[in-house]
Amino acid sequence: MGYSRGMNASAATQTRLRTGDDQCPFSGMCVTCLDGCPGLCEVGKSAVRGKEILYPQPFGKTTSASQKDYPVDYSHFNIMGTAVGAFGVDPDPDKAIFPAVNLETAVGANGELKLDLPVIIAAMGSTNVAANNWSHLAAGAAISGVGIVVGENVCAMDPGVEIKNGRVVHSPELSRRVKDFQEWFRGKGFIAVQANVEDTRLGVQEYAIEKLNVEAVELKWGQGAKDIGGEVKLNSLERALQLKSRGYIVLPDPENPQVQAAFRAGAFSEFERHSRIGMVEYESFLARVEELRKAGARYVFLKTGAYRPADLARAVKFASDARLDLLTVDGAGGGTGMSPWRMMNEWGIPTVYIQALLVKYLDKLAARGAYVPPVAIAGGFALEDLMFKGLAIGAPYTKAIGMARSPLSAAMVGKTVGEAVRSGKVPNEYKKYGDALEQVFIGAAELKEKLGSEAFARLPVGAIGVYTYFERLAQGLRQFMCGARKFALSYITRDDVAALTKEAAEITGIRYIMDVDAEQVEDILS
Repeated sequence: MGYSRGMNASAATQTRLRTGDDQCPFSGMCVTCLDGCPGLCEVGKSAVRGKEILYPQPFGKTTSASQKDYPVDYSHFNIMGTAVGAFGVDPDPDKAIFPAVNLETAVGANGELKLDLPVIIAAMGSTNVAANNWSHLAAGAAISGVGIVVGENVCAMDPGVEIKNGRVVHSPELSRRVKDFQEWFRGKGFIAVQANVEDTRLGVQEYAIEKLNVEAVELKWGQGAKDIGGEVKLNSLERALQLKSRGYIVLPDPENPQVQAAFRAGAFSEFERHSRIGMVEYESFLARVEELRKAGARYVFLKTGAYRPADLARAVKFASDARLDLLTVDGAGGGTGMSPWRMMNEWGIPTVYIQALLVKYLDKLAARGAYVPPVAIAGGFALEDLMFKGLAIGAPYTKAIGMARSPLSAAMVGKTVGEAVRSGKVPNEYKKYGDALEQVFIGAAELKEKLGSEAFARLPVGAIGVYTYFERLAQGLRQFMCGARKFALSYITRDDVAALTKEAAEITGIRYIMDVDAEQVEDILS
């Protein structure tokens, strides 16, 4: 347990230690702090730039995730394979092959929302890095048949939004985001629109339902990266004044003449916009769910963050009583477009721990015969081994894995490489494959055949990266599932993983690896 090296210095905050690896393990400061140092570490830079150093930098171009080394994570579990039998297919070597594994899943109270792959791209809100890559990400989600959620604050951050009597009546940005998915929708997957306190006051979800034909909406309690509201930075005084007029907390106060003078003088270059924290209450929550359904929402979701166990219990109970169509639980340690850096590392329940609690609470509901909502678990998932472990440890309740940083990374890389290829400037890393999209992107030729040449030519090029990344995840997950002899997601159980340490076993209830199959072993040997 502890930190990765350099928690007083990180690429996230563009800080470093003068003494390199020579540091105090508790404070992270250099062992010797030198009079005359210009301030390379977080403490030093904070003496000059203060609150700016709270956040990962540069804003709008990066996403970040925790560097903390938690005592137990998914690497402390291994996937169990077997040499006998098969679930979901005939136990025949010619039929039990990994391409035969079915990765389809469903969410919704009655399983109406079908997904080709058990992935939901967790909410991407008003940060620049999300907005600038949205068309690629949304199109990639649609052609891959997965879910995607439009995050908080998109309407109020929209320069072209029209607000009348305190309600959104038109938002070009939200309309664009929804259409970017709907244009490429092929029958599987979904798009949902999330709302926080400010969004709810502005009627964002009602606007999305009534004007944009959105069927799914998500109530937001929080996220794994931070336990305060959403944040972005604003690089103009005009935007800061505009956002304050729309009800946001903007720091420093853009209406203060001294602040305006300091900004114009170049003392600082960015304002901070913060959302409010919500106040969860049972009756008002159920009332809001009913309001949304009366407004025309076919599906209502809830996303909660890495809050203390009592709040997780509230999320489970409220989701059950309201018969929600999806509960997404986001553990600490995952990613964000903007969160206070120390908060991202030091608050909340890490993903493995919160998933273990979640399973216990859902078991209690199931034992009472109560409605158990479909669940997605999020918080640092990136590749197929983590997906399998998340599905197994959360079985039978976890229907999908929430991801954000990794598909966004695929979209950004796909965009960068694809645009370079289209302009005839293939990056050196990929020149060995050829000079056409169909040569450089291994999934492009298949995608072109699936969509047709005309549609493929219109496709935002980063979507090819998202699709190709998801195809890799799909094949890798099929291979793990085939080895475990589970040929559909519904057959995955908690017995398909083993804990490598007794602490991991104690936390999750997953059997310690030396105890796995103990009864069966005795039967075989005797």
